Amino acid sequence: MLEVADIFRLHGPAYRQQYATRLLPSHRRAMQDIEQCRTATLGGQLYFCTQCQAQRYSYHSCKNRHCPKCGNEQANQWLQAQQSLLLPIPYFFITFTLPQELRPLARSNQKLLYNLLFRAAAQALLKLAQDPRFIGGTLGMVAVLHTWTRQLLYHPHVHFIVTGGGFTATGRWRAARADFLVHEKPLAIIFRAKLRDGLKQADLFPHVDPQVWKKDWVIDCEPVGNGAAAFKYLAPYIFRVALSNHRLLKLQDGLVTFKYKDSASKQIRCCTITAKEFIRRFLQHVLPPGFVKVRYYGLLSPSNRPRLTQARALLSANSTSPAATLQPAPDSAPLPLRCKTSAPLRCPHCGQPLILLAPLKPTARAP
Repeated sequence: MLEVADIFRLHGPAYRQQYATRLLPSHRRAMQDIEQCRTATLGGQLYFCTQCQAQRYSYHSCKNRHCPKCGNEQANQWLQAQQSLLLPIPYFFITFTLPQELRPLARSNQKLLYNLLFRAAAQALLKLAQDPRFIGGTLGMVAVLHTWTRQLLYHPHVHFIVTGGGFTATGRWRAARADFLVHEKPLAIIFRAKLRDGLKQADLFPHVDPQVWKKDWVIDCEPVGNGAAAFKYLAPYIFRVALSNHRLLKLQDGLVTFKYKDSASKQIRCCTITAKEFIRRFLQHVLPPGFVKVRYYGLLSPSNRPRLTQARALLSANSTSPAATLQPAPDSAPLPLRCKTSAPLRCPHCGQPLILLAPLKPTARAP
């Protein structure tokens, strides 16, 4: 099966040579890690089957968060860790999208603009929810950054899972309607103002096309069911990389073909681009080193966990239905919601358990 690593190994050297002075260290590291993932370069273990006398080499993963072959085991672990955040209420899924006019600036100032995108979106939502015409209290929110479309184009946006209600200053819980949280238009206006103020403070405001402040900004808000369903819905957004290997179809004559689902027609389509363009598109979604792409606000922020406990107690006292729980995804669920087991390795030929013969030291050779 064709992998992103194959494209990087074959066309990566020419790409690195052409953009040697402009390639970010984080991009260079991501390419190297993906190329070396699960190869002899990183070392591993040698196993032996006593039944059919076969040997199997198992190499280490690179553990880079942008690698398509790493991180698939983490979704269910994350889901279980969120158990203490669940409330027995409806939740909403809200997406804040950065306008097209601001994307070149974000591409050149990723850490600053991504942080500002998080902060402006969270502050706008918390501010509007305090209005007694909507909630009149503090929401609980978990947010995750996404920067790509299905065709790997640059499209920064933040997804929020938001509680369907808030905790008031007087210690009461005010529930939202099951199908409505806040109006999208005033939320977009506040979001736009917060982002504009942040750009002024960062001395980046003069670099922005003035027309962007006159247009309507896009925010989408929709209900997503109870807490367990909401967190399970968000999990793939956290551990998904820009493009998984199973979407790759062909690498031929310097051209890469991959499949994607058209958002308008819901049909599967193919995109063919040069290998250089494919590498460029993939690397523009590599996050700055140490950047935190999952953040918690309002009642879900660490400083507000005591208030979250109070809210849960109030809701539990008034609820007749059992609290939702985060169960592991079924085996039929697509990755990354399916979590691999820790069962011993078995021989691919006869199915018998493999015996560990020896560790394999990392090599100095490139794959």
